[in-house]
Amino acid sequence: MLKIVFSPATLPNRGVLVLTVATGQKLGEEGLRLDRKLGGVLKKAMAASTFSGAKEQLLTIVAPAKSRLSRLILVGLGDPIKASDVVMQRIGGTAMAALQGNKDTHAILLVDEFKGSSLPEGEAVAQAAFGARLRSYRFDKYRTKLKPDQKEHLKTLTVASAHAVKARKAYLSLDCIADGVFLTRDLVSEPPNIIYPETLAQQCNTLKSLGVKVEILDEKQMKKLGMGALLGVAQGSAKPGRLVTLSWQGNASAKDKRPVAFIGKGVTFDTGGISIKPAAGMEDMKWDMGGAGAVIGAMKALAGRKAKANVVGIVGLVENMPSGTAQRPGDIVTSMSGQTVEVINTDAEGRLVLCDAIWYAQEKFNPRCLIDLATLTGAIIISLGHEYAGLFSNDDTLSSQLIAAGKKVEEELWRFPMGDAYDKDIDSPAADMRNIGSGRGAGSITAAQFIYRFVKKGTPWAHLDIAGMAWQNRDKPVVPKGATAYGVRLLDRFVSDNIEGK
Repeated sequence: MLKIVFSPATLPNRGVLVLTVATGQKLGEEGLRLDRKLGGVLKKAMAASTFSGAKEQLLTIVAPAKSRLSRLILVGLGDPIKASDVVMQRIGGTAMAALQGNKDTHAILLVDEFKGSSLPEGEAVAQAAFGARLRSYRFDKYRTKLKPDQKEHLKTLTVASAHAVKARKAYLSLDCIADGVFLTRDLVSEPPNIIYPETLAQQCNTLKSLGVKVEILDEKQMKKLGMGALLGVAQGSAKPGRLVTLSWQGNASAKDKRPVAFIGKGVTFDTGGISIKPAAGMEDMKWDMGGAGAVIGAMKALAGRKAKANVVGIVGLVENMPSGTAQRPGDIVTSMSGQTVEVINTDAEGRLVLCDAIWYAQEKFNPRCLIDLATLTGAIIISLGHEYAGLFSNDDTLSSQLIAAGKKVEEELWRFPMGDAYDKDIDSPAADMRNIGSGRGAGSITAAQFIYRFVKKGTPWAHLDIAGMAWQNRDKPVVPKGATAYGVRLLDRFVSDNIEGK
């Protein structure tokens, strides 16, 4: 794992240095000093290139004259006045991407000062370090024959700044958030023969060391509680289901002591069951537990940074498999709420897991609000691609808070409509409801309507369909391709902005 350290702004004599440059090829105080020391090589290189200092632009100078530096990398900051925390994270991530894949074991990122910066002293530097760490993630656990040029050699990144002390302090909580993000990425990246309901529940136990209370229910306990919807999904697998509760009590003096409840869909592998999926691409269904992974990672982040909030995370963990014991299309199951569901399609299983987990959360904790996350529908990808997650809610205030939090961390949400006409589409002549709508239209909305039937009156609720966001096939500045951990930073920011200290 990359080690990040902070130091005063100094110009190294050797190794690799990354330096921030503002738009218009403007150098900061340290950049000007370095340019003088190197005989004007920075200005000459910029003048001879298309590099302007625009956000995330890169210019590499190999073995610059009058120095023993192996490489000098300029990274564009853009307009310092517009350098928000997200911008600085992207700068750090862009710098890290430029450093990866080389022989260097150590590098220096010099975050130079520019007049008019909108961030407090040290905050910009801490955010750049945070972005660098987020981008440094790799999942090479099972690759035993990597060639030297495929391995990551960078072990330490020194982030240099005139405000190193303040930056180090500001980075402490960000580092805890990164720990939560990395846990989620690890869990989602693991193959399904390693991560299944029992082993994922065991991973939750690791949060006990941070002060999180962990309770794991087995199938016998869930059956006693009447969780027929969740257990119906689990019954086709040799791997028994689990329901895990993660409780963080960080604000004993809160006026409203009811916790915020995060609910995660944890289908550790989804074949579709008897309504089996096509073989092509089925290996991707290991990340159908991305919602549960995000909840677990968010709880680690909150506990790690000692958030002053009361939060509970509940994850329903199952494996959806076809077998002689699997539930069939046409089966009718009874949920914990007492409502009955006619199972029309066994591949619409996530909502069956969520409905019992959501009812359990309300019965046990009477939460101030409910937020569920799930890789729920392919229809949401048709609607939004891989740029936004879908948001469905019964509460305008909660929706606005989540959308605002998502913008601040670049985990964007787009709100969809709900209503009686959509709700009627899941009525069943044989049970209280069907688990899918009557046609192909509005599949994400009818899925949300199904979940909404298990939300008690008066409880603010939001459903985040993250099917298009849990995994990505291309690199982004702070998210390398693969498992994204979408939702961890969003939930953490939601708590920070709206719940902590209240």
